[in-house]
Amino acid sequence: MKKYILDLKVVSVTQIHARYVLIRLTDDNPLPEMLPGQFVEVRVDGSASTFLRRPISINYVDRTLNELWLLVATVGDGTRKLATLQAGDTLNCVLPLGNGFTPAKTGEKVLLIGGGVGVAPLLYMGAAMKQAGIEPTFLLGARTAQDLLLTDEFNKYGRVYVTTEDGSEGEKGFVTNHHILTQETFDRISTCGPTPMMKAVARLAKAKGIACEASLENLMACGLGACLCCVEKTVDGNVCVCKDGPVFNIQSLLWD
Repeated sequence: MKKYILDLKVVSVTQIHARYVLIRLTDDNPLPEMLPGQFVEVRVDGSASTFLRRPISINYVDRTLNELWLLVATVGDGTRKLATLQAGDTLNCVLPLGNGFTPAKTGEKVLLIGGGVGVAPLLYMGAAMKQAGIEPTFLLGARTAQDLLLTDEFNKYGRVYVTTEDGSEGEKGFVTNHHILTQETFDRISTCGPTPMMKAVARLAKAKGIACEASLENLMACGLGACLCCVEKTVDGNVCVCKDGPVFNIQSLLWD
């Protein structure tokens, strides 16, 4: 898939949580084709301590408004600088990068499991499924009800189930403890979030014989497989998550 370096115009920056902002971007020309699970590398201007681009998952692509959404966790100097962008500013992006989720097939029952900022690529995946006439099921986990992200958006595309560690919303506990995993049968699971969560989901999927893909969040500097900082050990040897992933079949990962 062709890659582009674009100066995208900021439509809005919305603080949706103390630690997260939603950045909406547009362009004078139609945005390039992008697939659920792919990501962009954004240049952070005006930050003296940020030298490398930051990888951000594609949260959603609105073809009607010609908008690209990026859900950004403000965890360091670079991402905090991104949160200060204002409407009319420009953000230099390299996109689309990496390989996305396997598209759902007609009649296939797919469960999308996300935690924290890892819910980001699952929104676009769910929207693509809905457009294809396939209803997705979302299972979203967070520490508290206040930490749940974009649930109103997820509700537009499919069934949404929630777990919180403190029980303030949905079922109390982790996503792998939710009752839907014992009461319903799924053909495939796609997951993204903290590595311990994804490993737990992978173990559950293997135990139940469910096909499963995980979107890894290794540190990525170049996004093109040149710097080798995002290498992951797999059954096929060492691979670059940015180029060969970030989405992998769990059977190829050397996880416990």
